[in-house]
Amino acid sequence: MTDTWVEISCRVPAELSDIVAEFLSDLSGTGVCVENLKVDAFSHSEIPESPTTTVRSYFSTTEDSSVRLAEISAFLKELSERHPGCVLPEPELSSVSTEDWSTSWKTNFKPLRVGRRLLIVPSWEEVQPLPEDIVLHLDPGMAFGTGGHETTRLCLELLEQIMDDMPLLLSPSVLDLGTGSGILAMAAVQLGAGRVCAVDIDPQAVEVARENLAANGLAEQVECSTTPLESMTDSFDVILANILAEELVRLAPFLSERLAPGGSLVLSGILGEKEELVRSGFAPQPLKYLTTLRAGEWVALHYRKEH
Repeated sequence: MTDTWVEISCRVPAELSDIVAEFLSDLSGTGVCVENLKVDAFSHSEIPESPTTTVRSYFSTTEDSSVRLAEISAFLKELSERHPGCVLPEPELSSVSTEDWSTSWKTNFKPLRVGRRLLIVPSWEEVQPLPEDIVLHLDPGMAFGTGGHETTRLCLELLEQIMDDMPLLLSPSVLDLGTGSGILAMAAVQLGAGRVCAVDIDPQAVEVARENLAANGLAEQVECSTTPLESMTDSFDVILANILAEELVRLAPFLSERLAPGGSLVLSGILGEKEELVRSGFAPQPLKYLTTLRAGEWVALHYRKEH
């Protein structure tokens, strides 16, 4: 594993942070870190908005950082031109160790309520849950998914709704595609799912998911793997896919094929401006569009496969 990474950070207006984060994520292929305010807030709604945000991306030291810096500078310049009056500062370059990167965010990760019953608690925090709370203990490490990001919260809210609408004696099978920290797979089990499969193309994410499952006593109830969706043959009653919009469109026929008749498909990781791209990409599939949930700049789509 690389011990030192090149960090390129961009200070941008908060309303542009999602656009910059998506660009940097695509460019780096390793994910990004979006700065959170250092506040002690139990609810997401209690956190005050900040006018600017720092988005950090990470690159291997084997890459030519000057090339990446130039690409990011060009993107920020183009973004400034598309938003008159907005002057974006040049990106800044520094180095960071793997240990620093994987632990520095912990000071900002606090217990978070999602939906009606889900309570996400960092593994190093203690809380007193309410009688009906479903507690998910989480340590995301370097994998995506704390529940704080809009895309994860939207998936959790839709999942809770779907599971609540299931017939009482049905324990649906669930596929969590792009599992990251494993938070959606854990929630699925706790909400009453039967077979649950958590897959991710990143082996490190799968390992983090396994650790979180073990910490919640769910290791025996979830199958974790790096199996590509295209190689799967089983069908699922519920599929959760929280990945990039373009990748969702590419995988549309495979997602439709793996979804059981009458099953629910939740698509997230979609910027609002790309909702139509995704809906157009899924239009040829035998799926019925049901609803769109929105949070900030992000959306999640709910489809059902016709019988």
